[in-house]
Order: sequence, then structure tokens, then C-alpha cells
Amino acid sequence: MDKRDASRLFRERLARLLDRSGMNRSRFAAAVGLDRSALSQLLSGETTRLPRADTLIRIASTQGVSLDWLLGISQDEGVSAEIKPALELEEAQDAGNDAALRRWHQDAAGMKIRYVPATIPDFLRTEAVIAFETRATKPSVEYQIDDARERLAYSRKPENDTEVCMPLQTLQALAEGSGPWATLEAEARRAQIAQMARLADDLYPGLRIFLFDGRKTFSAPYTVFGQTRAAVYMGDMYLVLNAKEAIGALTRHFDQLIRSATVRPHEAGRVISGLIGDEPG
Repeated sequence: MDKRDASRLFRERLARLLDRSGMNRSRFAAAVGLDRSALSQLLSGETTRLPRADTLIRIASTQGVSLDWLLGISQDEGVSAEIKPALELEEAQDAGNDAALRRWHQDAAGMKIRYVPATIPDFLRTEAVIAFETRATKPSVEYQIDDARERLAYSRKPENDTEVCMPLQTLQALAEGSGPWATLEAEARRAQIAQMARLADDLYPGLRIFLFDGRKTFSAPYTVFGQTRAAVYMGDMYLVLNAKEAIGALTRHFDQLIRSATVRPHEAGRVISGLIGDEPG
């Protein structure tokens, strides 16, 4: 293939990925490891030179397409099963093994992360709640606190784009001290509610919290990392989905959760804060 044709096909497919991602150029560039000016140059057609091999591989990997498709060699976007299995199992993180979870977040940098938490979103928990929820098979309290701080710090960055969708009843049970929170002290429960309410406002719109009625809608806990993968939390392991169809299905499921939400992000802080007054006695 003539290098001008190769450059044109690459440029067209890169533009298609940018449009499909829903991101602006700055965020897309960050997601694929480029600076914005380099991305603009690639899209402008000012040069017929292709990016370096490591850049091409990173673009293909983060966007979930084959390198052959990106270069115009193939019409098939899909990554072969030999390179990227459609389904994987990963052990849930422990104090010495959280490399996978960190890698998933890094791979999705600059993309939208959509998160249905098992209880309170990890990075919004207070130290007291982290200690309360820690089990012998999980990381140490200190480790989880450090991890929560790191993720919270990332959530404050301009490129952060995170949506959390969870049942309102989880927070009501926390406020009331019922269910799994029955033995957590009232002061710790109030502090957790107050912190989550404050962060819902402080981090908006980079963080958007949707609350749905758990009596009418159900969801298992899972995270969709942009277009790269989705991970369903199963307690002691993650079911990791890499196929575009599966990621798309969970993305559509998340869209349904958002449509069914009774509390929208702009009011989440006020509603969550108001739960403190719902505590009996």
C-alpha cells in the first residue's frame, strides 16, 4: 500500500475512534498517550508519516480495535482471541496483588469510567468505614486507605469522568444503621454520609452520582472502563469482559440504570446530606 494511502486510512480510522469515544481531543490524546498537538497533527494530514509502533499499539489497545484495522490492512476491527481473550478471571485485589485493577484504571485514563459499587464507592469511603468493611481476606486497613486517597486524588483531576450508579437504599441503610451497618457507630455513619455528600458536590461534574430505587431496579456491582474492558465484581474475583459486544451490553445496562435513577447528579449532594436527619432517635 502506498504510504499516502496508508496515512489516509490511518487518519480516517483515528478520527472515527475519536468521534466514537465521545471525548474531546485533549482527553482522547491523554487516553492514548499523546499530547494534544501530536494528535491534531495526525488528524490534519500534514504529514504522511505514521506514529511509532508503540503509539500505534497503545491506540489500538486502549480503543479495543485490532492494529491491522487501525492501519487499514484489515476491515475487521476485532482483536483476535489469541491476543485478547474475550473473557478472563482475575482474583480480587489483596495487599500484594492489585496490579490488574490499577492497570485497568490506567488504560482507561481520559475515558469515561462507569461504576456500580458493591456498597459505598471505594474512593468515597471514610477511614472508619474502610476499617469497618475490612476482612481478613482483604487488604490491610492502611493499604485500603492509601488506595482510596490515590483514587480520590485522581477524581479531582480535570480529565476525570466517572459515573456512579447505586441504590438509594444502600445509603438509607447506612444512615439508619440497619443491615450490614447495624454494628457501625452512629458517629462513623454520619461522618460517612457527610463526606459522600460533600464530595458529590465538590467533584461534580467530573464525578456524577445517580441513585436508583433498589426495590424496582437491580444491578450486580461492576465497572466499565471506557471502551477497553468491563469487570464484574464477584466478591473474591473479577469476571473481566474484553469483547466489544459485552462491554457495549454493560454500557447499555448502565444507561438503563441512569434512566431509572430517582436522584440525579446535580441533587445528589443535597439528597445524601438529608439522609443524616433520617436516622432514628
